[in-house]
Amino acid sequence: MGIKLNVNMKQDYSYLFQGLSSGNGSSLGNLNFLSDYASIKNGSYGKLMKAYYAKDDTAKEVVSSVKENKKNNNKLNTSASADSAKVLSDIQASSEKLKDTADELIAKGKDSLFEEKDITATDENGHATTVKGYDTDAIYKKVDEFIKNYNSLLENAAKSSTNKILNKSLSLINVSASNENLLGKVGITINEDDTLSVDEKAFKSANMTTVKSLFNGNSSYAYRVSAQASLIDFAASTESSKANTYTMNGSYGNTYSSGSIFDSLF
Repeated sequence: MGIKLNVNMKQDYSYLFQGLSSGNGSSLGNLNFLSDYASIKNGSYGKLMKAYYAKDDTAKEVVSSVKENKKNNNKLNTSASADSAKVLSDIQASSEKLKDTADELIAKGKDSLFEEKDITATDENGHATTVKGYDTDAIYKKVDEFIKNYNSLLENAAKSSTNKILNKSLSLINVSASNENLLGKVGITINEDDTLSVDEKAFKSANMTTVKSLFNGNSSYAYRVSAQASLIDFAASTESSKANTYTMNGSYGNTYSSGSIFDSLF
């Protein structure tokens, strides 16, 4: 089946060749067609077509590059956040651990560590006496865990470059500072680097009513720490959700630069 060419169709067959018209204002008529035929034959037409449609090749390259970049981003988990995925993950994990431990101390009712129990003590003569009291060993163990998780969160949050995370961490430190006197009465010290430490002997010999006021109930120090840990966790989670490295303008989002992207990979 051959191709039928209608020579009587509109002679200005392509806007690509309007520049070949005569500049003296006269009409070239059918000579235009013959001129175009010559252009096709000597290769000029092919060169023009390649030049004209070169932008399509560029567009294909851009689309291909975007697809490849998206593919790589999925593999490398590159984020537009100011922090690396690992830093944010560590902050979230430690904040959740601190909150969980604080909530165990806060708990009321049958699940409360501060529910008084029957405690049997035996004197030097072997005489046993049963009284109501606190399980200081269990309470100390949970408070010690609380302090370790508290220090871990501060350590991980200090690696962040996100203002919201740093501000919430400062609020957590201020919560402890405002309770420094009471913490000191139960053997808990705020160190120069803002971490906490506990003296086991001083803690177990402290007034458990004071310990309870610090760590049990919705108005306690532990409750406020739990709230701040939740806010830090939320701030880290928000940063983690920033999955796109590039903005609509093709620039790097947030504070990323090419250098910091590569840094996050090692």
